[in-house]
Amino acid sequence: MDSYHHFDNGDTHLPPGFRFHPTDEELITYYLLKKVLDSSFTGRAIAEVDLNKCEPWELPEKAKMGEKEWYFFSLRDRKYPTGLRTNRATEAGYWKATGKDREIYSSKTSALVGMKKTLVFYRGRAPKGEKSNWVMHEYRLEGKFAYHYLSRSSK
Repeated sequence: MDSYHHFDNGDTHLPPGFRFHPTDEELITYYLLKKVLDSSFTGRAIAEVDLNKCEPWELPEKAKMGEKEWYFFSLRDRKYPTGLRTNRATEAGYWKATGKDREIYSSKTSALVGMKKTLVFYRGRAPKGEKSNWVMHEYRLEGKFAYHYLSRSSK
């Protein structure tokens, strides 16, 4: 077994002990903003998925790296074409928001750069879904780029 982590593109070898563990601010200002401004941007540790077509237990195999925590770019799916409500349902269940959104500020300018929402996966259909151990943190930009978000899932 190789002692280096390999990314999908095969051109980067990382030493043992490397962990992709960005701060909330880094996820917003470096990865998510770059993806929104340039759709061809690929974060080497962040895969792209349609979270409405994936069950949480399928996410680890779609991730580029990570054992208990994975990062994904995903477009927000609207419940209704002209509405603002987000569709977070999958075939097997749904992601339900817990608590209130957390504001993320720039450490340099103190400006609000994005928001973080915590969601838990429930099997079945609301309101009788069964709570699971799957947790997702959804990051979104504020302002004109607010339709894009980054998800970090973990179990």
